Amino acid sequence: MSDPAVTPSHETSARVPGLRGIVADWSSDQRSFKTASWGKVMMWVFLLSDTFIFGCFLLSYMTARMSTTVTWPNASEVFSLEIAGHHMPLLLIAIMTFVLITSSGTMAMAVNYGYRRDRRKTAILMLLTALFGAMFVGMQAFEWSKLISEGVRPWENPFGAQQFGAIFFMITGFHGTHVTIGVIFLLIVARKVWRGDFDTGRPGFFTARKGRYEIVEIMGLYWHFVDLVWVFIFAFFYLW
Repeated sequence: MSDPAVTPSHETSARVPGLRGIVADWSSDQRSFKTASWGKVMMWVFLLSDTFIFGCFLLSYMTARMSTTVTWPNASEVFSLEIAGHHMPLLLIAIMTFVLITSSGTMAMAVNYGYRRDRRKTAILMLLTALFGAMFVGMQAFEWSKLISEGVRPWENPFGAQQFGAIFFMITGFHGTHVTIGVIFLLIVARKVWRGDFDTGRPGFFTARKGRYEIVEIMGLYWHFVDLVWVFIFAFFYLW
């Protein structure tokens, strides 16, 4: 989907060796990323920085949980639902996880059809992915409202250790913000794909640069990352 940069042979032969050559490459964006576009590389840099942030959050969670002397809340009780008089532990979380993983599948299909320049199927699958993302955020809002109604706050927790509320709201809220931003951008890109902006080379809203189908693949990178992070949150928060 990316347009590989074409480097004339005379530029290759004139490449400056050593540190000066590296500086020249990065400053001119000519050779450093020959197999990846600038937009894709910047997305990878962003995802790498986000990985560090989520990693620090999860490490803080593990430290708080293992160092506290107060009993940590039982996930099967805290995140359970009462349906028709039956106790259903982790039912909502299982549905949320299924919905988010399913959205990864529809996003992968959207990228595939984007490669084929199938405008209609790409836009529909991106809208479907956005719908799954919105469903996930809606269920997360329900989970938050349920815990708040039961007395869980960032500064107190009736189920056990007080740190639980602060860490839970911070990590799931940060992840939910990522999903919400992803849904917004999915809707924007799906609209551009449906309208044929990438086929006609219509310039973007904020810049005069012409959009390309590669943005679908970049959105896919972001969305798969958000799904992958949720797998770790699910394992640490709900299964541990």
